[in-house]
Amino acid sequence: MSDKPIPARPTVDLRSFTPARVALGRSGASVPTKALLDFTLDHARARDAVHAAFDAPRLLADLRALGLAVTEAKSRVVDRSDYLRRPDLGRRLEAGSAEALARAASAPCQLALVIGDGLSAAAVHAHAVALVGRLLPLLAEGDDVAVGHVVVASGARVALGDEIGTILGARMVVMLIGERPGLSAPDSLGAYLTFAPKPGRTDAERNCVSNIHHAGLSYDEAAFKIAWLVREGLARQVSGVALKDESADRAPRRIGTLSPG
Repeated sequence: MSDKPIPARPTVDLRSFTPARVALGRSGASVPTKALLDFTLDHARARDAVHAAFDAPRLLADLRALGLAVTEAKSRVVDRSDYLRRPDLGRRLEAGSAEALARAASAPCQLALVIGDGLSAAAVHAHAVALVGRLLPLLAEGDDVAVGHVVVASGARVALGDEIGTILGARMVVMLIGERPGLSAPDSLGAYLTFAPKPGRTDAERNCVSNIHHAGLSYDEAAFKIAWLVREGLARQVSGVALKDESADRAPRRIGTLSPG
């Protein structure tokens, strides 16, 4: 074993491993001008992402181009200000949307896919369609998990998927939604999976695949994890803390015949 001391690595080296604001330096008692301007720009991008308009018609068209039959829905929020001030309204469907989904629900299904704007419509615009394009072939492999319904939801919070899944008779719902923007990722997409969705489910009863964007989890990685969790969740008939992501270690179980419940 060598007694030669290991040279200390400069703190600035950390910047090659993380987008976090480390080793910025200083100018007098303050940060350098460039660091301040970078922070101001990233903060503006995060704010813009929160307030960006949701282009539901474009999303509907892009999903239909993938061969999917898509239904549009809205929560009870009136506008973006209402969405930010009243999270509870984003968790419930407006009456007209609930009625339209009830008419579309011809029979129970294995899986409902919901795509909602959340706190970053920019994330949904940038990543949702590409992720769905990667996910569908993985769901179709082997025992073929059927996507019974696809819904584009405006003014959506994660829990809106519970009411949608209940109305559609879905055994599981996957909600793709824009995550709260950060200073390093204003366009991060999240996927939330809930088995036996119904209003009142807690976050402990969901699985989350998060940080899906160009500098985070790739579409292929995210689609693989989501497909694994869907299959394993349907096979075990659970989600949330009872279902651990072991996709790196083994293949999911075969779903077989699902019992009602």
